[in-house]
Amino acid sequence: MSKKLGIFFAIIILGVAIAAVFPYVTLNPANSRVTLNTAFSLHYTVLVLHIGFALVALVSGLFQFHERFRASYPAWHRALGRIYVISVMLSGLLGLVLTFYSESFTKAMAFLTLSLLWLFTSWKGFRFAVKRQFHEHRIWMIRSYAITLVATSARLIVPVCILLYLGMHGFHLPEGGREQMIANILEVNIWIGLLINLFIVEWFLLKPRKV
Repeated sequence: MSKKLGIFFAIIILGVAIAAVFPYVTLNPANSRVTLNTAFSLHYTVLVLHIGFALVALVSGLFQFHERFRASYPAWHRALGRIYVISVMLSGLLGLVLTFYSESFTKAMAFLTLSLLWLFTSWKGFRFAVKRQFHEHRIWMIRSYAITLVATSARLIVPVCILLYLGMHGFHLPEGGREQMIANILEVNIWIGLLINLFIVEWFLLKPRKV
């Protein structure tokens, strides 16, 4: 990947991430885009911590796959790697808690799958680094970061999903109007983002190259 293309993707990733986090900067539950469960008094606190640690993982992971950065600053690579893994573990575990308080079973299963895969791939990558098996470490960390980026890809595909939804429904809104259409899309966008990211990683990035 060229330097300019890498910078372009980094700007998109950070831009979408900042837009997603912005409503929670005020720490006002009224601004939450997630429906809060009143039976769980710590729901908003857990949600904000989950989002915060996920943002740290997203930013710290951006530098980890740049070959020149790894070669020139190995100490920084290791430090950011530790920050990334710790952030993923904390955010992933908090994500498991949030699963039990989701307003939708479909969303809950998406977050459960996402959290478990996130924790598993990151742990595998960390263990291979400890064993100094760096080729396997790189593969598993690429998979881990692909899951981290679902927070971005799931939002980027919403406009595409809107077009597909309207096309499949004769370009008519459902009975509940625009809000119902968006609600239906947000039931599946995480699944689609996860599948796209993993497909790209496994097929294009980790596919064995012909000699």
